[in-house]
Parts: sequence; structure tokens; C-alpha cells
Amino acid sequence: MEYIVASDIGRKRTVNEDRAIFIEREDAYKLAIVADGMGGHNAGDIASGMAVSGFEQLFLQADAESFQSTELKKEWLLASVQELNESIYQYSLSHENCHGMGTTLIAVLIDAGECIICHIGDSRVYFSTATNLQLITRDHSYVNVLVDNGEISEEEAESHPKKNYIIKSLGTEATIAPDFYSVQFVSDSYLLVCSDGLSNKLTKQEMQAIIHLPLPIQEKGEQLIQLANEHGGEDNISLILFADNMKEV
Repeated sequence: MEYIVASDIGRKRTVNEDRAIFIEREDAYKLAIVADGMGGHNAGDIASGMAVSGFEQLFLQADAESFQSTELKKEWLLASVQELNESIYQYSLSHENCHGMGTTLIAVLIDAGECIICHIGDSRVYFSTATNLQLITRDHSYVNVLVDNGEISEEEAESHPKKNYIIKSLGTEATIAPDFYSVQFVSDSYLLVCSDGLSNKLTKQEMQAIIHLPLPIQEKGEQLIQLANEHGGEDNISLILFADNMKEV
């Protein structure tokens, strides 16, 4: 499996509150995580850091039996999210400068060509084939509530002034219920996991064009971040781009 993990502070922020990691176990199970922290002072990077480091520890310590079926994988992801949510939430209550901190979360559990996606917040997963780029996740956002209620269209949601108001994040409430998705790799396909610092600055057409350039995957990721910065770079920009059967050029 070819992949790139990259995180950039952007052009406007003084702190990078994003965290991204790709973990490979000896038994071939893999986990990709992107977390975009939020909160006052340095609390956002504390929340995202706790989420990523906590997930890494749980993943490396997990028994392989936890990953023997799709349902067992979802159960493990859910239990891990609930444990980390409790940890972050309690930390925020006991540290005054961290009150209200939280983080988005994308955790992708990879077993051969199958990807089980656990999602909270407005970080995103895109699935790209040779002919199409599809947004897999649905943002937990205020504007998507408006869309569901028929008050605005999907197109209006993309440019709505409150697009970045999220209604669910890891660590801000005592309980959490993530969404789950699944993707199966096909020939010449890629999974892009990213924070909104990337998805807010690039169109799907721009993402698709870069992902399928005849370049090594490292350069594809670097070009995605470069273009997001060229378009303003107002936020931290993080991504994990990976392919199951890509051949480097």
C-alpha cells in the first residue's frame, strides 16, 4: 500500500491543531487517522493529540480477533471512540484552559482492500477512481441540518457562511455516536482523508486532477497542500492519501 501523511500549518494560523497518522500492525491491519482540534488557547491541539495517540495505543494493543469481521471492526472502532471521548471530555472538565475542547475524527481501519470509516465532525473522506471522485462522509454540521430540513440546497451548503459550524465533535459531550461507512478499493482507486483546511479550499475537480497525475503519491499529497495554501491557506491543512495497488512512476 502506497500512502502519504502530511500536515501543514497553513498561511494564517500560528498553531497547527491538526493531527494525522498512518499505523501499520505486523499482522497487516492498518489504521489512518485525521483529527482537527478545536478550543481556546492550545486546547485544540491537546484534544486532537489525545485522540490520535490514544487511538494508536488502542490499535497496537488490540487482539487480532477484534478485526475478524466487518461488524467486529465497527464494534472495536465504536468502543475505542467512546473510551477516547470519555478521556478527552474528563480532561477538559479538570483543566480550566481546556474547557469545551474537542476534535473532529476520521479513523479508517484498513484490511486488504476493505476500509471501514468511523467519522465525527467535518473532516472528510473522498474515494477517487479513474473516472470519479466521491465524498463518502457527511459533515456533522449546522448547514447539513438545514439541507435535511429542506431549507437550503446541497450546493448552497458548500458556500454557506456557517458551513464550518459543526454539531458533533469528539470530547465536547459525555457521550458520542459516530457514523460508519465502508469502501472497497478497486483498480486505480485512492482514499483521501483530510481536514477542512483542504476540503474548504479545493474543488472536487481540483482534487481529482491532482490525485490522478502521473506522479509518485508523495508528490500528489504535496501538490494538494500547496494548492490549498495558494487558495488562501487560512486553516491548518492535513491529509492522508493512500492507494491499495498503485504503482509508483
